[in-house]
Amino acid sequence: MGLLSSSYSSSFTTFALFLFLVQLSCFFNNLNAKHSVANSHNRRGHHHHHNTQNPPLNPRLDRAFLALQAWKSVIYSDPKNFTANWVGPRVCNYTGVYCAPSQDDPKVTVVAGIDLNHGDIAGFLPAELGLLSDLALLHLNSNRFCGILPRTLSNLSLLHELDLSNNRFVGPFPTVVLSLPSLRYLDIRFNEFEGSLPVDLFNKTFDAIFLNNNRLSSSIPRSFGRISASVLVFANNRFGGCLPESIVNLAETLEELVMINTSLQGCLPQQVGFLYKLRVFDVSFNKIVGPIPYSLAGLSHLEQLNLAHNMMTGIVPMGVCELPNLANFTFSYNFFCEEEGICRNLTSKRTVFDDRRNCLPEKPLQRSKKECNAVNQNPVDCIKLCCTTEGGFGNNATSSSSMPTMPISAPPFIAPSHP
Repeated sequence: MGLLSSSYSSSFTTFALFLFLVQLSCFFNNLNAKHSVANSHNRRGHHHHHNTQNPPLNPRLDRAFLALQAWKSVIYSDPKNFTANWVGPRVCNYTGVYCAPSQDDPKVTVVAGIDLNHGDIAGFLPAELGLLSDLALLHLNSNRFCGILPRTLSNLSLLHELDLSNNRFVGPFPTVVLSLPSLRYLDIRFNEFEGSLPVDLFNKTFDAIFLNNNRLSSSIPRSFGRISASVLVFANNRFGGCLPESIVNLAETLEELVMINTSLQGCLPQQVGFLYKLRVFDVSFNKIVGPIPYSLAGLSHLEQLNLAHNMMTGIVPMGVCELPNLANFTFSYNFFCEEEGICRNLTSKRTVFDDRRNCLPEKPLQRSKKECNAVNQNPVDCIKLCCTTEGGFGNNATSSSSMPTMPISAPPFIAPSHP
């Protein structure tokens, strides 16, 4: 009887398990059918890319599914319905999600990129994004993401491009980005990051860094020249101090340097003229004094030079005006008293220029003689007005009272530009 009961029980259990598996199979078939209908409906209402579907038994896509569902749960507004089809496990079909063969095994499909640019999405970034360990590209510009960046982003060891611009992120500089060994493009402009820049930032190799239009306030260290990048945009922050001579160490890489409205003081160092690859140099809306370094005449690739809205004095050197690729030269709102040679007639070489509000006696729209005399009778000695190691860029050794003062107009608003 006991053997019969055991045999019966075993048979019943086997039969029950069989029925459960049949029901489970039917459930998933129905779920897939509903998901297919939902996807078909979404395709009618929204344009989205087609991509590789999840192959079976892919733990990397399973982790991506968990990450993206966690992210969707903390998205509170999606007016353009970017995440409307983030339903079901086939993450490679999600709008804005791009799959590709993994770097270590081309037979395995992974989530390699996420692009939600201009989605106007509101929410924050959950810790689960650290599960996207195969991500190489994360573009989130022009949304309403807020809060701080999760520390788990340090797991994204393959991340090459990170664009968080034009959002509402807050807190100190997100040091988690410095732990990403593959990161080459960093764009955090137009957010609310504040405080000092970490020294480690200047020991990294990047292709481009955009930090402009935040609330970053402390000075950049004199190790500024250790950073390796072709594009540096630090505009509209509150750094202060002098541009350090160590900038010469960027000569092999730097092509664009934009430091509009960063409270720079002191003289421009001669070493700027050794940045032979430079195409764009913009230090407008600062408190720079002294002459234009003649070494700038060696910047044969320079296309845009903007020195406007400073307190610079002396002559505008002919060697700079003769630069072969110079297309735009703006030096308005300074105290220059003379233009050499071709500088008096830059239109003859089709260079766009602006020389207003200087002390140029034969040009219209200049400063009054009283304004000019107050500054030019007390020339700045750039050798004495040196930068010290204290205060990052360097504090002027000469007291600020020895420098001319003048109101600085509001700087331009540098809008983010993306292809």
